[in-house]
Amino acid sequence: MEKGELIKILRRLYEENIKKYLKVIFLALFLSVIVAISTSSTAWLLDPAVKKIFLDKDNNLAILIPLAIILAFTAKGLSLYFARTLIFTVGNKISGELQKKIAGHILISDVQTLDNRHSGKYVGNIMYDCTQVQSFVSAGVLNLMKDSLTLFGLTCLMFYQNWKLAIFALLIMPIAAALVKSLGKRMGKATGEAGSVAGIVATFLNEIIKGSRMIKIYQREKDELKNANEKIDSLVDKNIKIAKILVRTTPIMEALTGVMIAGFIYYSGILISTGELEINQFFSFLAAMMLAYQPVRSLATINMAAHQGAAAAKRIYSVIDKPIQIKNEHNFPDLKINKCNIIFKNVSFNYQKTEEKAVKNINLDIKGGEMTAFVGHSGAGKSTIINLLPRFYDPQNGEILIDDQNIVDVNLNSLRKNISLVSQDVILFDDTIMTNIAYAKLDATKEEIENACKFAAANEFIEKLPNGYETIIGENGIRLSGGQKQRLSIARAILKQSPIILLDEATSSLDSESERIVQNAINNLTKNRTTLVIAHRLSTIHNANKIFVIKNGTIIDSGSHEHLIEGCNEYKTLYKNQLK
Repeated sequence: MEKGELIKILRRLYEENIKKYLKVIFLALFLSVIVAISTSSTAWLLDPAVKKIFLDKDNNLAILIPLAIILAFTAKGLSLYFARTLIFTVGNKISGELQKKIAGHILISDVQTLDNRHSGKYVGNIMYDCTQVQSFVSAGVLNLMKDSLTLFGLTCLMFYQNWKLAIFALLIMPIAAALVKSLGKRMGKATGEAGSVAGIVATFLNEIIKGSRMIKIYQREKDELKNANEKIDSLVDKNIKIAKILVRTTPIMEALTGVMIAGFIYYSGILISTGELEINQFFSFLAAMMLAYQPVRSLATINMAAHQGAAAAKRIYSVIDKPIQIKNEHNFPDLKINKCNIIFKNVSFNYQKTEEKAVKNINLDIKGGEMTAFVGHSGAGKSTIINLLPRFYDPQNGEILIDDQNIVDVNLNSLRKNISLVSQDVILFDDTIMTNIAYAKLDATKEEIENACKFAAANEFIEKLPNGYETIIGENGIRLSGGQKQRLSIARAILKQSPIILLDEATSSLDSESERIVQNAINNLTKNRTTLVIAHRLSTIHNANKIFVIKNGTIIDSGSHEHLIEGCNEYKTLYKNQLK
């Protein structure tokens, strides 16, 4: 990372996250002053201790000076404790704020943006990168304050004792800083690589957890273990690389310290022999120089910490700054539902990763209160049409109208408030049945929820569960069957009471008995509502008011089931294939 970019990112981190905590940081700075004074006074006290106690045999100070040393160390310990508590609190709060911003960005991002990024990378941003920033703020800022002040105090003491020796000692410090500085850029780059790999590992682990059944049935445990080992080894290698860069300072500092002490002893011997330095001053100076070792070492690594923290912050900001394609303009008028007619005018859309249009020049005229079905082979564009209506995506061309209102010109919340979605991939939370259904209407009464479940043919099986509506259903409803989960999804949609219903192959993965029960629930849900259906099983849409046949992103025919059976070869083929 170049110096200009580093400064830019750190300035932004300060302006957006650190600045608000300046009062707390200044308090920590005051405590750091006490730490510096206590450390310096400890070294200074060796001067009278050697002179008065050991040389002059002054018994009066034999108790006072040790007590003063104890007091200095106690003050240092307490001040350091409170300073660390304050700064670490600030660091964790900043990390939490960044995590909230990432989570907030995920929640308001359009589906296409989320689809184009591995979920593991978001996990990496939240867990790994935010931790790196927290570490930089907590340790880096504190060390910068504490060690700078301590080094300043010890340097003043060294000049007080003997300015010639002080200059000699200070000559070593710029050399250490120059050698360590070059490691900062490498640390930032290595941290970036580790963050990316951490995201890949998180994605992979999530996939093998979700795909555990498939892995086992195809006996791919060894293959996936090999993949896991390779990815984890890659992450370990990146972390080892970071560790190696970090500890590279150790031999440098140790060697320089050895040179400094050796030179100091040699030069001190000369000064003592000429009478320019007394033995008590020698010990006091030696103590100050040795105590300065840790601050010098710590400050020498600040550059690396800054690069490391800035690299993590850069990745976080790249997520936060990602433009939101689907914007919610709160000053836009709310959607007004009258007849609930839906019109698609020359709508075209393509996904970012493909040049081929998913749907091309789609024109639809859907009457309010009717059921409209979409059929076609997988990849024909059916789901894309469904996803355009609630603005999960926005078309590149054309417009979509609901009761003559362009959906991009109305408040997004009001649009989605009028739409319910039931898909084959039911999303449920690791919570109670009551909470999962109430997700559609948080202020719903127990009676309303139970009535919704009755209409969805779910009440009977719920009441048979150990804790009824208070039963915890596990991650994504793992403790329920596919049909039971689907009925809960329908109950949730019924509770919402939206005038527009989207059904995305809601019965495709169910057995015949479950399909019959769920289909009856769907009939209750869609009664007198504008319904758009993607049907895998064409038998479920015989009674649709209108059926559109989609092929390669275009509408090739439309009409009733009877009409299409007679006049559309594509529909006829699809229907006959399901009868085999």
